[in-house]
Amino acid sequence: MMVVLQRVHRASVRRKDGTAPSASIGRGYVLLVGIAAEDGEAEVRRLAAEVAKVRLMEDMDGKMGLNLRDAGGEVLAVSQFTLLADFSKGNRPSFHRAAKAGSALPLFDLFVELLQKESGVDVRTGFFGSDMEVEILNDGPVTVVLY
Repeated sequence: MMVVLQRVHRASVRRKDGTAPSASIGRGYVLLVGIAAEDGEAEVRRLAAEVAKVRLMEDMDGKMGLNLRDAGGEVLAVSQFTLLADFSKGNRPSFHRAAKAGSALPLFDLFVELLQKESGVDVRTGFFGSDMEVEILNDGPVTVVLY
């Protein structure tokens, strides 16, 4: 499992086909979440706890001293299997490492549920399995990758 965390001023997501309303947040984190075929509940629990605890939000001194809850931040989580792209056999990506939708969706939903419990903040999501447009206004920029 891989989570690309970006600290943002604001972000939103909508389906490309326009069939669903968008989800948006103000100051907080955008999480791009890639779930691998071998991932299970243990990885999901560990990463949800880690995201909830990391202190990447600015404190009164302008340092990264606050976690999401203490900063009053928001979260937008977007499932993104392309994080697991493998280019080892050429220029066209293979996604054999990514979990299939049937096993990835329950793990993604568990990640969101656990993150909400651990962080105490509402977690908005993208549209699993859909082509989406994600608009992100990075803050910093601060971007970290969690495995």
